Amino acid sequence: MKINLKELSELDDQEIFGMIQEIGLGENGFTTNFPESSFVEFKCSLPGLVEKSMGINLPDGYVRQTIYWLYIDDCPVAYGKLRHELNDRLLQYGGHVGYIVRPSERGKGYGKIFLAELVREANRLGIIRLLITCDDTNSRSRRVVESNNGKLEDIRAGICRYWIDSLEAN
Repeated sequence: MKINLKELSELDDQEIFGMIQEIGLGENGFTTNFPESSFVEFKCSLPGLVEKSMGINLPDGYVRQTIYWLYIDDCPVAYGKLRHELNDRLLQYGGHVGYIVRPSERGKGYGKIFLAELVREANRLGIIRLLITCDDTNSRSRRVVESNNGKLEDIRAGICRYWIDSLEAN
């Protein structure tokens, strides 16, 4: 199996757009950043998202985040966000990492692989300790986080707060 983590770029194409359409607006607290109804609108959204990954033109209350695609055998199977720092809101819900596997590719272990890749990328960026949150009823996400050395700190208002030490994970 060939695993490749790719950062969002202005060159992203119809293949990524097809995955975004399949994912839709998201679920389980994960929301997408993309228009899903038009390829032209999708392409027009990419420059602004590239800027946000560099910390340029961030709206008030937002932090720098980079969007990644997980490719398995040259096919995009998942979409994720890596936030470079946390604000008070993200400390409660959202954390450093959010990800979603496209529905047609679920149940194949790609969530576990993707989170491991995002933890490695965080380490490369100097983010040593990552917060991952999920609903306490989302047993699949909980298993993925725990399989990547996530340590449950607490559950607040139905939200699990896990920490992963990126140095231990590599």
